[in-house]
Amino acid sequence: MKNNKLVMIMLILLVAIALVGAVAIVMVLNHNGQDQTAEPTIDEVLEASVDIPEITTNLAENAFVRISFKIQTDSKEAKEELEKRNFQVNNIIILELSEQTAETLKGKEGQMQLEETLKTRINEVMQDGEVEKVYITQFLLQ
Repeated sequence: MKNNKLVMIMLILLVAIALVGAVAIVMVLNHNGQDQTAEPTIDEVLEASVDIPEITTNLAENAFVRISFKIQTDSKEAKEELEKRNFQVNNIIILELSEQTAETLKGKEGQMQLEETLKTRINEVMQDGEVEKVYITQFLLQ
């Protein structure tokens, strides 16, 4: 009878220790997963970004724009692909700008919409990664 109680106490302790260990493992794994989804450092952003030199093009009306961009990708491989696709990116930018009017590009909302449109259109041609963000780095509307 005493042996049964002792065996039962040992089993309960083993189960409790196993549960504490399992909870600890789950917490450690979740904590490591959060670190991987953290925002990249500025150095990592710059390593995966491509500068698009100044482009001057006509808009849909009697106006033109001089504009340049920095495009942030999700990896170094995507950056390399984007550099090779420079002619396609320039084409996409010129085509999108040719549909814009000076009025739509004047405000913050219009420029943010252009950035999102370019991101979507460039991602359509990307194969080894994707564009995370498009930044307008210079902008002159005349």
